[in-house]
Formats: sequence, structure tokens, C-alpha cells
Amino acid sequence: MQLLLGATLIDGTGAAPLPDAAVLINDGRIVAVGPRQAVSPPAEAETLDLTGCTLLPGLIDAHDHLAAHGYGLTQRWGLHEPLSTVHMRTATVLQQTLATGYTTIRDAAGLDVGFKMAVEEGLIPGPRLVLAVNIISPTGGLGDRVSPSGHDCCVVLDPTLPSGVANGIHEVQQVVRAMVRAGADVIKCATTGGASSRQGHGPKDSAFSKDEMRALVDEAHALGRRVMCHALGGPGLRMALEAGVDSIEHGCYLDEDPELIAMMAERGTYFVPTLTVYVFHRTHSAPHVQARSHALYAHHMASIQQALAAGVKVIAGTDAGGHQHNINARELPLLVEAGLTPMQALQAATGWAADCLGMADDIGTVAVGKWADCLAVTGNPLQNLSILQDPARLTLVLKGGQRVR
Repeated sequence: MQLLLGATLIDGTGAAPLPDAAVLINDGRIVAVGPRQAVSPPAEAETLDLTGCTLLPGLIDAHDHLAAHGYGLTQRWGLHEPLSTVHMRTATVLQQTLATGYTTIRDAAGLDVGFKMAVEEGLIPGPRLVLAVNIISPTGGLGDRVSPSGHDCCVVLDPTLPSGVANGIHEVQQVVRAMVRAGADVIKCATTGGASSRQGHGPKDSAFSKDEMRALVDEAHALGRRVMCHALGGPGLRMALEAGVDSIEHGCYLDEDPELIAMMAERGTYFVPTLTVYVFHRTHSAPHVQARSHALYAHHMASIQQALAAGVKVIAGTDAGGHQHNINARELPLLVEAGLTPMQALQAATGWAADCLGMADDIGTVAVGKWADCLAVTGNPLQNLSILQDPARLTLVLKGGQRVR
């Protein structure tokens, strides 16, 4: 047994911080939590003195791409190095991400189920993984990788990932089933282009028909999978919500159709705005991507503020990978800039995020019965969320009670 003692506890529920807290862990799960005097550990418990630290639930990134290692065409097509080297690079990223205090990652495409198996079997260290495997979209959509000339003759696909291109109701159903067969825990689809999409397929350009999207969502739900949908604005964003997706990824132009925010609040649809990736795109990407990212900024801020006011749960996700790894905590100060309080930003990466992933029974808050996924930092993140980005301040990281930092 382990006793975490003396820290100020922020438990992920939004409750006020608890000073001089005690958390008792047995077999990887929390068996008691409360003020020091209220927790009576057995004599054999190992005590970890965290006086002067803040103790948090392990952090969650609800939108990452752990197997992506650059936005260049050669990286995106897998032409820059052998696939074996890419996999080893990805394994290193998994280990490094866990060490930053991120104990759960929802990977939004590109990571095959073998990495999840390797983590669960202890072959490599890494966060708990929720996998989308690949993006589902029609021909010409986000998941259809083609050359700038419009041909796919030179695209090298990872043979471990099923193709996500589907046209028509029957193909959409087949591809959803193929993703589940390949190990998908969540179905990822795209109903619009994005900031970094090719010219001519932008944030408000639609993909899929209404019937195709309803078939996709119905098939995923029938197989017990939630649907996360890349949708920035325009008719494709409305179509995704009307079809019943479980989370909107990016959602930059939600403010242009306030009816959609009310729909999300009523249905309990989560909003994962992924602010970090757009900071990158505004300064480092191709000219047309920079222009799109600047154009959507004010709408994105308004969308988050209106969603929050309507009661929509805003979730932390970075869309990291192509631009940089191990920067997941950058999202939290950006959420505060967008209108969340520091406590809400922490909930967006803990309790609310666990709800979004369907894992609230096991992770996301420091509570009896849940996995002992915990992070201790020196200082008070409610006063300065950027301390979560400083490795020197990370005193302890536990995943299932096991020390990983």
C-alpha cells in the first residue's frame, strides 16, 4: 500500500482544493482520500511525503496523434524513414508523454492497436490509450491522402492501419466495422476540411452526405463505440451534430450557428477545441494554412465562450503530433485565455475529459475506487497553469499506483 501525504489536493471534480490531504492506494486503486486526520493507513503502507506540492489526477489529452512526427509531405506519407524507425520513435513519445503527467491519451488516428497492447503488457511504458486507429472520410476528405497533383500513386500507407476512405452507406458501415476489428475504441470521422487541409478543402467545406453520417454514427453506436468528429464549420458541422456524434473536434465556427451550441448542450455533446494546434498553424504552416488559422481565431474564442455559457463540457485536446510532442499541458493556459477559469481548465483535462472518453468510472478524479493515476507538482497550478509544462516541477507521476516519474 502507498500513502500520498501532505499535498494540497485538486481532485478533478471542481471542488475547492483540500490542504494537507491523504490518499491511500492499494493494488493500484484509491481506497481512501480525505484530510490527513481522516485517513488511517496500515503500518506497512509506504508513505510519500508531498508537503509543498499540489496533487492532481493524471492528466488526459482527448485529441492527440502520437504516431505523427511532422507536417511535411514526406512524414505524412511515411517516406522519410523506415516504418520500423517510425514505430520506435512513437514508442519513445509514449514514454515521454507519460512522464509529463499525461496518464491517458485519446489518439485521434495513426496509432495501431499494437502500441496499446505493448503498453498494457508492460513491453513499453506509456499512457492509457484510447484509439481511433484511422480517420473515416469520403474520397477527397480529410482521411484521403493524395499528392498535391491529386494522385495517390506515391502514398505509402502504414499496413497496420485499415483505410478510412468510404463512399456510400454500405462502405461507411464496412469501414466502421473494419476500424473496430482493427482495435478502435472510438470512431474518428471528418465532415469538413481543416486549417491544414489542401487548398480547396477548407474548414467550411463539407464531406459526407447526411445519410452516410447517420449510417456511420448508428453503426459505431451499435458496436459500442463513441464517435469523435473533426468538424470546423458550415454545413458539415451541423450535419455531424444532427447525426448524433459524441464530440466535436475543433468546432471553430460554432458561433456562426448558435442553434448548434444549444443542440450540443441538450444532447451532452462534448467540445474539444484543440487550441494548441492553431497556435502552431498561425505562425509555422503554409501560407494558406496560416491565413485560415488567423481567420478562425475570433470565431474559435467566441465558440468556446458560448459553449461554456450554455453548459457544454469543453475538453482539453491538443491535436499534437504533426507540430510537436510532449507539449500537451500547453492547452490549459490557452483554455483560460478562451474564457475558462483555471479550475475549469483542469477539469477539462481530468474529470470532464474522463467523461468524454467514457472512462469516468476509472480515471479523471482522485476518488475511492478509481485507478491511482496521479500527478504531484510543486506550486499551485490554479495560480499558474504553466507550471504543468515545467519538468523540474513534476515531483511524482503515478499510473495505476506505479511510479513512472
